Amino acid sequence: MRIAVGQFGPTGRVEDNLEAMGRLAARAAAEGAGLLVLPEEAMLTFREVEDEFAHAVAGSWEPFTEGLARLARQHGLAIVAGGYEPSATDRPYNTLVAVDADGAVAGAYRKLHLYDAFEHRESELITPGDRGLVTVEVGGLTVGLQTCYDLRFPEVSRALALAGAQVLAIPAAWFAGEHKVDHWRTLLRARAVENTVWVAAADTASAATVGHSAIIDPLALTLAEADDDAAPETLLCADVTAERVEEVRRTVPVLANRRTDVLTPPVDVEPGG
Repeated sequence: MRIAVGQFGPTGRVEDNLEAMGRLAARAAAEGAGLLVLPEEAMLTFREVEDEFAHAVAGSWEPFTEGLARLARQHGLAIVAGGYEPSATDRPYNTLVAVDADGAVAGAYRKLHLYDAFEHRESELITPGDRGLVTVEVGGLTVGLQTCYDLRFPEVSRALALAGAQVLAIPAAWFAGEHKVDHWRTLLRARAVENTVWVAAADTASAATVGHSAIIDPLALTLAEADDDAAPETLLCADVTAERVEEVRRTVPVLANRRTDVLTPPVDVEPGG
């Protein structure tokens, strides 16, 4: 399967962002992609919302999910993108939505690890996820979903790999700062090689984030990466196969060599969550 990663700079308006996603989806389809991974705040970025945040989320969630479904049907490809889902409080969930090529919701993952680090406090704005991890099936491959700060918790990627994930889809809004590009690149490659999986990581493109979206193979080889001079809307593509996962796992059988007799059980994963 051919995978595309779309990088763009979301605004505070879901309508504008769906237009950008539509352009990227059209390009991905033209490249023959079966899956398009878009950033964490594809629905809208909280930094540019003019209305009260919870109110903006309440009015944008349904247009966002319906818009993703429409784009998937129109272009014949699955899409993973991040948005803000209303909750029972004024703090929404940070949720990834995966829709298949027919526009049906294949799974939804609520971000578990909120970004309370580097002087940020995401938990003041967002409710932490409460449903565990999620995998979805796309083009004969099992795709595990995780979001941004989850990348710093290796047990998330390991649990997804043990649940059968051959690809990790990682939408993000990875904040800029000293060494942050290095952290991003290092962690993406580490999650790939330590779990022998493909990584498709879509970051936002803004003054506040690092960009550098990437597609990485199971031996930590970077096949495509958006550089510092990338266009505001950048698309990366690569062919992703189960055979490459199997080949690498024969050479580096880290999952098979785990000491399960001394390690705690993995986190439960809900297929199609």
